[in-house]
Amino acid sequence: MELLQLQYFLAVARLEHMTEAARCLHVTQSSLSKTIGRLEEDLGVPLFDRSGRRLRLNEFGIRFLSRAERALFELEQGKQELKDLSSPEQSTLELAVTAASTLPNILRAFRKKQPTIHFHVQMLTTKEMVERLLRGEVDFCLSSPSIEDEDIESIIVFNDPILVAVPKGHHLADRVSVTLAELRDEWFVGVKRGYGTRDLTDAVCKSSGFILNYVYEGDEPSRLVSLVEAEVGIAFIPGTARDSRASLRYLQIEDPGMVREIALLWHKSRYISRAAHDFREVVLEYFAGISEPIK
Repeated sequence: MELLQLQYFLAVARLEHMTEAARCLHVTQSSLSKTIGRLEEDLGVPLFDRSGRRLRLNEFGIRFLSRAERALFELEQGKQELKDLSSPEQSTLELAVTAASTLPNILRAFRKKQPTIHFHVQMLTTKEMVERLLRGEVDFCLSSPSIEDEDIESIIVFNDPILVAVPKGHHLADRVSVTLAELRDEWFVGVKRGYGTRDLTDAVCKSSGFILNYVYEGDEPSRLVSLVEAEVGIAFIPGTARDSRASLRYLQIEDPGMVREIALLWHKSRYISRAAHDFREVVLEYFAGISEPIK
């Protein structure tokens, strides 16, 4: 069994399509098909049920996938550890976030502490973030909500109240707080399902007896402020994302469920580089500085 066979197998297993996997791997489809065939010969069992170019993992494939992922995960961690030991100044910090509102301040503090370390940040849905975290592709995640998994370590670093943002001319603009019942007939702008704050607010409102009326759903949380200013709709905005420069009013919501947890996540078995250790300390120091420590 060769390392290349395992890498090709993982690509096909994730995409379940030979042509797309070949394109992703930058190899010909015939070469990829032959490599997968040799792996199945070595193992003595088929790993996929085939229907044209579509493939679906069978029971053998499902069981082998977890082993293959674990093997490649450990090899990648060994590679990262040696790179960190030999050239710590060339480390790259891989981050994924579903809660991005505090990220600029955190990255500014980290850059001051580690000016030579490169970092790469992805804004993802909760599902996408967990997939990358479990595959060992990211060092840390800033997530809302927190995630429970036997392979994931989680620290809740902040309880972030969710506010409702309205334009200055809105009929609720002179209020300090509102109840959820007062919002049931409003038009809302928000991010798509799959992002933590959206899923939380939808669930709390549903438990209060109504479904939110969205007139806009997008992928960029930062765009919501301009849409509210333009009076397209109102929006639920985390307290840490409040924009004091915008011509908006932010009202408290009289419901204890409208608070999101921000958590720092990492894979329990992933190698933690020196740069990653420093980043974790920066995150903890930042949130300790804006709130009482969470017990």
